[in-house]
Parts: sequence; structure tokens; C-alpha cells
Amino acid sequence: MATLTQKFLTLADVYKRTDGKGNIAQIMEMMNGTAQDIFTDFTMMECNDGTKHIYTTRTGLAPVGWGALYEGIVQGKTPTQQVTETTGFAEKLISVDERVLKLAGANANAVRAQESEADIESMSQELVTALFYHNPATNARLPKGLAPRFGTLATSGAGNQIIDAGGSGSDNASIWFVTWGGSGLNCIYPQGTTGGIQQEDMGRQRVLDAASNPYYVQEEKISAHCGFALGDYRRVSRVANVDVSDVIAGSVDLYKFMRQAYYRVQGLRNKNVSVTNDTMPGRTVIYCNRTILEALDALGMGGGTAANAKLQLRVQEIEGKEVLTYRGIPIRETEALLNTESRVV
Repeated sequence: MATLTQKFLTLADVYKRTDGKGNIAQIMEMMNGTAQDIFTDFTMMECNDGTKHIYTTRTGLAPVGWGALYEGIVQGKTPTQQVTETTGFAEKLISVDERVLKLAGANANAVRAQESEADIESMSQELVTALFYHNPATNARLPKGLAPRFGTLATSGAGNQIIDAGGSGSDNASIWFVTWGGSGLNCIYPQGTTGGIQQEDMGRQRVLDAASNPYYVQEEKISAHCGFALGDYRRVSRVANVDVSDVIAGSVDLYKFMRQAYYRVQGLRNKNVSVTNDTMPGRTVIYCNRTILEALDALGMGGGTAANAKLQLRVQEIEGKEVLTYRGIPIRETEALLNTESRVV
């Protein structure tokens, strides 16, 4: 016998969420992760060409010549390249039968609010996954994330920003250094709209069941229309090919690779220089998953092969919150980063 997949909130669901006093009980959110925290890192920037954002990067400098009397002056122009970044939109409808809400009585608003909270978390997780992995080359609906931009090792360009940690197979992880804002990474949204996750109450809607019979629901829409624009690829670096099994065994010197990634990021070492145009605005954040973060903690405390290592991670107060940092850079733990990445070559 076929099993009916239920996409909508039912009266039975409401009863399961009700305590002994008839009130909506608190839901233990085991599906919540760190996505909403990371979403607060995003710097929002309005597109300059409808749903696209166009910018120009300088790819070289014009030659300069030493002069002599009665000789001409060297002429030249700097080469540039125009880049177009695209956006995509993600949407979710939350529909609750009006009869279910009437039977829920005074709890009707609480029922809808619980569903909204879960869907906002789901949307946040999807956007963080998009940040790291989405690729319009495989699905034109998607915005371009970081992994497709930093997916091939090279000695120049974006490929030179990748640190190869030597892992092979398909049990690899990555550590990302990302500078948000300025000429670094920005989350873009279409011209004339609002950035971020949008929550819209659609009110009473007439819908049809599987047999085309009408009924009424209270409907809410959760949506986000966004993409990512990276002005200067040097503002990002990636430690790729981190072998997870070796990390768990404590045989990977993660701090060596993080040090290399740190020195690949443009603008991190001149924050206090006051010369005009010599500093680069932006906020750099490190992203890794729980496996990597735990290994960093163990190595810093003298575990693994770095038995004489000094503590590398520090807890600092940033914007009123205690945040774990490396060289003063905040570290974000995210479940969006996988332990099953293929080797970057």
C-alpha cells in the first residue's frame, strides 16, 4: 500500500505540539545549525544591472619608462576585464488549512510562527550551502558560490589562493578565509528590491486538493533573491584537500596550512597602515566544520603531531560576543562544509 506524503500541517501535527494545558509546547529545534549566525556575516550590495551585477577588474599595469632628453614619453593603458555576477531566487510557501487554525483556537498564531521559524532556518541553511558550493554551470538557476571559483590548483589567479593539504579520495574537507565587503565578497540582490530573507504573509488563499476540490488556507511565503560577487579573488583563500581521516588521527598539521592561507589573503597584514589607498576595507572570517575545529583545538593544546604547539586559538570579544579567533580573525563553525569533498586538482 502506498504511503501518502503529507506536505501540509495537519490537526494531528498541532495536537502533537500541544502540552497538557492546551498551549503550544516549545519545539526542541534539532534541525537548527549555525546557518543563521553565518548569514549575519553577509554584506549586502544592490545589483547595478537589474538582476545582475557588473564590475571591472584591473588585470595589469601600464609600463613606465625612464626618460632622456629629446626622447618621447612611454605611453600605455592598463588592461581590464569586465565580470558579470548573476543572482537566483529560492522560495518556500507555508500553507495551513484554515480549519486546522480554527480548531487550534488561541494557539493559531503560535502554530504559524513555529512553521515560519523552521522554514527561515531551512532558507538560511540553503543560502550558506549556496555560498560554498552552488554552481550555475551545473544548474543555471543557482548563484555562483566559492568552490567553483576556487576549484582548480594553479600558480596564478584564483588557483594560487588554494592551499593543497595533500588529501586524496573523497573524504576531504576545506577551510575558508573569506573577506566580506569592499573589494572582497558581497551578497548581491536585484536592483530595487531588499536584500536578505523576506517573509510575506499572503493571507487567505483558495487552493485545490488532489481531486481539484477547493478549500482555503492561510499562506506565508519565505523567499530570498540573491547571488555573490567577488571583486578581488585575492581577498579569499582556501585550504583544500584536508584528509578527514588523517585529521581525526591527528596526523595533519592544520596550522601549517592555515598559516599559508593567511598569507595568501590580500589586505590582512596592513590593517593599521594609514597611507591613503593602502588599506582595504572588509571583514575577514574563517569557516570550517566541527571536525576541523575540534582538530585545531586538539593541536593547539599540544595533541596530535604538534606536541609542542602553543595554543593557536583565542577567545576574543567581538561586537559584544565571545568569539573563537585565529590571529585575531573570527572562526565560524558551519555544518554546510562537508567532509566528503572530492580532491581539488
